[in-house]
Amino acid sequence: MTAAVPAMTAPVPARTAPVLEVRGLSKHFGGVQANADIELAVAAREIHALIGPNGAGKTTLVAQLAGMLAPDTGSIAFEGRQIQALAAHQRVRAGLARSFQITSIFRRFSVLENLALAVQARSGTSLSFWRPRHEDTAIFEEARELAQDVGLADREEELAGALAHGEQRQLEVGLALATCPRLLLLDEPMAGLGPEESERMIALLAALKGQIAMLLVEHDMDAVFRLADRISVLVAGRIIATGTPQAIRADAAVRAAYLGDAESAQSGPRSR
Repeated sequence: MTAAVPAMTAPVPARTAPVLEVRGLSKHFGGVQANADIELAVAAREIHALIGPNGAGKTTLVAQLAGMLAPDTGSIAFEGRQIQALAAHQRVRAGLARSFQITSIFRRFSVLENLALAVQARSGTSLSFWRPRHEDTAIFEEARELAQDVGLADREEELAGALAHGEQRQLEVGLALATCPRLLLLDEPMAGLGPEESERMIALLAALKGQIAMLLVEHDMDAVFRLADRISVLVAGRIIATGTPQAIRADAAVRAAYLGDAESAQSGPRSR
């Protein structure tokens, strides 16, 4: 998985057929319409950010994409295949992974052991902690590569429960990457992180840019505008705009509905 880190200003990937295409997706909870006729497409290898105020329906949308919630109406196509009837684990095997929801971190296992278990789950090979590690050489070598990819190479023998919060988030991204996804759903990866931890997460996602597609749900506008190739804005359950970061920043309707307040908050001191 290790590859040269692409520049933060890398061009938007050429778009052919989208890796993810959502059509007419709606979800109600009683009398509350959480998502209404969502239309969304994510191109291969792009970072597509989904932003909007609290309560806009972002997490509900991601849960439907990941298979945690069933939509009331609409369709979800992944690499041209309709997946709305697939269970969450089937979507993971198809190549669509949700970071921080793939599996729980085993707090009493090391970073390396956590990653090895995730590799084993994907490969279906047998892994035993009751035999010498060299007997699972291929699994642990891949786990070490993942640890390096997510910036935890010097922490691989640490217990997962002893990691700082930001490092646990990095490990969770590593667990998702162990499934070899072609689309990674990231639900607020910067939430709860301090400035230095946020910078590490931004650098990690920037290093993955151009390798796999990502749908990034995030309130940190600094991270969004530094990372995203395109942005969709969700307000009151509906997508009101989709475009490049420059187009979204200049959109009067977006600024009135959300971005003006969000950017004002970003301009002050960070409080997390």
